[in-house]
Amino acid sequence: MASATADSGTQTPTQLAEQPLLGSAQTPYTFPVHKLRRRQLEPGKTPLVLVACGSFSPITYLHLRMFEMASDFVRFNTDFEVCAGYLSPVSDAYKKVGLAPGHHRVNMCSRAVEHSPWLMVDPYETVNCDENGQPQYVPTAKVLRHFDHEINTVLGGIEGTDGQMKKARIALLAGADLVMSMGEPGLWAPQDLDTILGQYGAFIIERSGTDIDEALASLRQYEHNIWVISQVIQNDISSTKVRLFLKKDLSVRYLIPDPVVEYIEQHHLFQEPKPNSSRGQTPDSTPGPSNSKVAKS
Repeated sequence: MASATADSGTQTPTQLAEQPLLGSAQTPYTFPVHKLRRRQLEPGKTPLVLVACGSFSPITYLHLRMFEMASDFVRFNTDFEVCAGYLSPVSDAYKKVGLAPGHHRVNMCSRAVEHSPWLMVDPYETVNCDENGQPQYVPTAKVLRHFDHEINTVLGGIEGTDGQMKKARIALLAGADLVMSMGEPGLWAPQDLDTILGQYGAFIIERSGTDIDEALASLRQYEHNIWVISQVIQNDISSTKVRLFLKKDLSVRYLIPDPVVEYIEQHHLFQEPKPNSSRGQTPDSTPGPSNSKVAKS
């Protein structure tokens, strides 16, 4: 088997319109390419773009570390060359407890990777709308096809060291919890698994306490496209734990990047509603996901 967590956003695939509406007049969508390395540095290698789909509510240091772990693994164990890494926060239509509004999650992720030379945030999932302007869920398979289209069709791929354009390999980066869900019968549509693992592939970061071998046993037909990365330094920080700390008014510094802490404080995210002393209602301030009709982890 090709041998690699994040709040990976286990997503049950659903039907989606072929031509989703992206953004609005106020927030037009543009695919981010400002940190994408357009020309390879190493001859004989295949350009690789890593994509992590998840809630990122909020983003933690573990989400960022998994990209660095994957980058190291790719350098020493594969014939790929990493040209970029993308975080793709899920749509607000993915209703799950703890999901902050999409624009806040995109902003938090953007602040977290601001100083990274190769990590970017793609708001594609969060700006997908139906014909009524409502958030629309985007299956993971469709997200990977989106990256494939933008990088290999629109941009024409990545230039090799010989000057020839080469198709970039798009691959999912996720934690062991996601691949374990893929091994559960009936949870993922077979055609979506064929797209994700058969066409694109996945780099999976192992987590202590998960029996990844059992999950991989049921995905044996995709073993050539699954790389398992050992987590040498164990890190079990999760968005769920961070939200719990915030609701209890505990410090989350050094669990998540400082710019994200500041953003959360500025916008009063992930806080328990506080009764208005005069009217017994929550104050008119920016609501956290506990107040929101659309809520994820």
